Amino acid sequence: PMMKNVVVGRDMRKTSPGLKDALCEGIIDAGGGVIDIGMVDTPFTYFAVNHLDCAGAVQTTASHNPPQYNGFKISKRKAKPVGEATGLADIRKIAATVDVRDRGSKTGHIEQRDLWNSYLEHVHGFLELPTGKNLKVTIDASNAMAGTMVPKVFGDVEGLEIDELYFDNSSGEFTHEPNPLVEANLVDLKNRVRENGSDFGICFDGDADRLVVVDELGETVGCDHLTAFLASWFLKREGASTIVYDLRSSKAVEEEIKAAGGTPLRSRVGHVFMKQALSETGGVFGGELSGHFYFRDNFFADSGAIALATVATAIAESGEPVSELIKPIARYTQSGEINFENEEKDLALEELEETYGERADVDDLDGITVDCFDSEGWWANVRKSNTEPLLRLNLEAKDEALKDKMVDEISVMLGTRVAH
Repeated sequence: PMMKNVVVGRDMRKTSPGLKDALCEGIIDAGGGVIDIGMVDTPFTYFAVNHLDCAGAVQTTASHNPPQYNGFKISKRKAKPVGEATGLADIRKIAATVDVRDRGSKTGHIEQRDLWNSYLEHVHGFLELPTGKNLKVTIDASNAMAGTMVPKVFGDVEGLEIDELYFDNSSGEFTHEPNPLVEANLVDLKNRVRENGSDFGICFDGDADRLVVVDELGETVGCDHLTAFLASWFLKREGASTIVYDLRSSKAVEEEIKAAGGTPLRSRVGHVFMKQALSETGGVFGGELSGHFYFRDNFFADSGAIALATVATAIAESGEPVSELIKPIARYTQSGEINFENEEKDLALEELEETYGERADVDDLDGITVDCFDSEGWWANVRKSNTEPLLRLNLEAKDEALKDKMVDEISVMLGTRVAH
């Protein structure tokens, strides 16, 4: 039965084949079976573990990190994510106590499988371009896994013309860091969209599970604004449903979901929490500020390929320029994430809560959120970094002046601002 098997994939980094081989050896030594699906994007592994109903999946990748980094992204059955509390701590314990000389039973087996056709069919289930409508899209693959995935999955789609940027991933090196959240990494894409007269541009991260959209004018579309646009589109098609969104998102997201007859659900930041919230509610769609987009019909998992298919379909159907679709949604002013160095993170959060607690709605779903939006026209969230002595502030207001005033006011409590 497939239940004893683990799906294993890898990205294009130089160290990935060696790491993947060592992983496979370990699984076989422990008596497990390996289904090696080759060099694939991370969401491919979420598809494969469901498609074959395996025990879990491991992708060898370091996503958006520099070339010398590498690691494993681990999922359980049904592509349920493995986070610190859901298995990583256990894995760390087991790894620390294992005797490397004890090679186990070696009773496992390994087989290679090419699942690209099945993956293509699955992704194409989300792609419905209106007949006679031609879309021009510039795609920046960041010299990474989208360079393999996009040609294989979207290579000969009628009505879709793809202008390729940084698709060569043969060296394991990057022209720009494969992280689309950093504006500097989008410069070439933006220029190319304008030069090419593309309808929009997309930049993928290293393992192609995240993307950022750029409109036809070469302006970045916020992932929260994109979430609101796609949420309305899904709700129109599917009827009432829950939409899960990252709690740092613009107020406009909640407002657009309600206006379209959906139920908005704020989630903690992080794909583990987003996925869980979506599958628990059976919601149709979810979006995170980091560029992860989640789909009920993709086993509640995130997928860059499906996000591309959905964005292309929704934009083609609308028949309007992307900038015009987003403009009414981007109606408030956002600070973006501002980091502060602080060795006493909890004290700062307490002070924030004490200062605004009387006049604001306060909650601690993820860090502290103080919400004075209805009464004063602003709200803010401050959360702790898990790994560094940092506090992260996101603030939104109804206008620029109020945003600046409140960022200044709250900054005083948060420590030393980190120059971006």
